[in-house]
Amino acid sequence: MSRSQIPQEQIQQAQVLVVGDMMLDRYWFGSVDRISPEAPVPVVQIKRSEERLGGAANVARNAAALGAKVGMLGVIGDDEPGHTLETLLAESHVQPYLHRDPTLNTTIKLRVVAHQQQLLRVDFENAPATEVLASVQDRFQALVNDYQVLVLSDYGKGGLTHVGRMVEAGRAAGRAVLIDPKGDDYSRYRGATLITPNRAEMRAVVGAWKTEADLTIRAQNLRRSLQLEALLLTRSEEGMTLYTEAEVLHVSAQAREVYDVSGAGDTVIATLATMIGAGVTLKEAVQHANRAGGIVVGKLGTAVVTYPELFGAGAA
Repeated sequence: MSRSQIPQEQIQQAQVLVVGDMMLDRYWFGSVDRISPEAPVPVVQIKRSEERLGGAANVARNAAALGAKVGMLGVIGDDEPGHTLETLLAESHVQPYLHRDPTLNTTIKLRVVAHQQQLLRVDFENAPATEVLASVQDRFQALVNDYQVLVLSDYGKGGLTHVGRMVEAGRAAGRAVLIDPKGDDYSRYRGATLITPNRAEMRAVVGAWKTEADLTIRAQNLRRSLQLEALLLTRSEEGMTLYTEAEVLHVSAQAREVYDVSGAGDTVIATLATMIGAGVTLKEAVQHANRAGGIVVGKLGTAVVTYPELFGAGAA
């Protein structure tokens, strides 16, 4: 089957629950005409601003943009950015299952952009309270049977403290569990269906590799030690490589100009989850995810790939 032959109705059968660290991406766009007299830094005259879903919420937004039925489970603060995030989820046709923590500042990534170039990023964040995380775990147990595919999007902000229990519950329910990992301790992801580290994340866990054969040995050893069905290594301009017990499948990157890589990993795992939920084989799902990642890096900031972009005219 070619890429253009997956009907939209099939995609719409996919049911994806995203769990993890949500954040609000704020963009201030402006121009620079002078250097500050106070310090050797540019003065940015802000012309307009945008707010977009970030982190795990961007994964949910990407799956919904393709046409999947999507839920988003996680913790936000009881603050203005949290309310904005909730509104943006609704506008993106994502079902929100949000737990509010009054002690939490909803994570914000503020980017200042001038002349199509990011000049500065400012982060606002702190970790959620233990009792709120316990309530998320309870809600997850209640929701796990309502969705076919579970995506655990770990940004290291504390929202997936109980990720090991979530993996166990998801697999016990017979669900596919896909994880976008963080940090250098992957033992908490043991038993998941698939993880999607990028090159830097992989290197932090298995060390530097000298050759492709060396990488294959390290990747397969990691996959087996974690009892994963598959490991998908995303490799930027080198494409991506899928490691399973049966084979090693390399998919070359789509040749196109890279404009902005932020959020590309979100698009990849969202596309994978949507395709798996739609009944597509893992090998074919990887092909679609690779193409989606190639499309989204041609857009500014955290962005989505729609069904027409992925499957429309010229997509095959």
